[in-house]
Amino acid sequence: MNQIQHQRPTWAEISVSALIENYLTLKRTLTPGTRLMAVVKADAYGHGAADCAAALEASGADWFGVALIEEGVSLRRQGISRPIFCLGGFWTGQADEVLEHDLTPAVFRLDAAEELDARAAAAGRTIPYHLKVDTGMGRLGVPDCDLMEFARELKKFSNLRLDGVLTHFAEADGHDPAFTRSQISRYERAVEVLSGCGFKPSWRHLANSAGLHAFPEAHGNLARAGATLYGLTRDVLSDHPEPLQLRPVMSLYSRIILLKTVPAGCAIGYGRTFVTARESRIATIPIGYADGLRRAHSNNGHVIVRDRFAPIAGRVSMDLTIIDVTDIDDAQPGDVVTLIGSDKSLRLTAEDLAERIGTISYEIVTGISSRVPRVFV
Repeated sequence: MNQIQHQRPTWAEISVSALIENYLTLKRTLTPGTRLMAVVKADAYGHGAADCAAALEASGADWFGVALIEEGVSLRRQGISRPIFCLGGFWTGQADEVLEHDLTPAVFRLDAAEELDARAAAAGRTIPYHLKVDTGMGRLGVPDCDLMEFARELKKFSNLRLDGVLTHFAEADGHDPAFTRSQISRYERAVEVLSGCGFKPSWRHLANSAGLHAFPEAHGNLARAGATLYGLTRDVLSDHPEPLQLRPVMSLYSRIILLKTVPAGCAIGYGRTFVTARESRIATIPIGYADGLRRAHSNNGHVIVRDRFAPIAGRVSMDLTIIDVTDIDDAQPGDVVTLIGSDKSLRLTAEDLAERIGTISYEIVTGISSRVPRVFV
């Protein structure tokens, strides 16, 4: 296993081969002619946006998706040249950055369209954008019932080109397929409304990871893959059809830095919430909630040491966590501790950690903080 030398022995390994394999697997599932947008927002779901995007671009990525203009600008500065779509639109005052860095924003407010049109006119350019329609998510987008009036207003902006139409599914993971199908129908009607107003968008995209898996009729000609790109499936995809065979991209490791034997009845950690029931071997590892190991895993989780599970003992603190290795006789200082990943026959996934504390795998991987170095392998 790779480890950054001369630093704290806690690191995340990012498998480039798994990332590319997942991307190609997802592309193969799409309707012929449909392009795939690799969503690398939130630092590529905690995996490292610049390096992930570079690897994907070298493998032929069609589009990249980010949440923020700042994320798009960062990718451009890292040399990414493929189209970048900003899912969250842009803030007042950011229109110049959209132009300067050749970003494609989502638009769902007329004042944003007005600002972008004015800056495009000043630069003597015509700028493409994608119109976001709310078909049932209730978050961002023009409500489909208001679309006709909104579209008529958009016609005023002569330096903008409506080049795409998107929406976002609220629950395409199988809980209520009828609702997702109603969103698809509402989206199709929205496209008809825009066509009736004279717009001819190049791109139609509505499927997220769950949507591209379970609803092939929603592929449009551009689909957006986020969590599945990084091998997250169990709490992302529905059981029907059969989930895709994807590989986790991130593994998370630390090492034992202190090992001691303590008697029965010894309290461990803040609040003394763990008390040894027997003579125990207690190990300390240099990772805590400031690194993304959630405090909710206190006395409620385990790690892998030498191909055996070791429970977390006591509270996870900011920088350190204590584990009980009493049943791992050969555990030694310096041993690798696997928090996410595989060690011979045993495996822990982000979904396992999430399920343990009642959250989702997205929150686990995006929560691995920047002070944990990413090692690309």
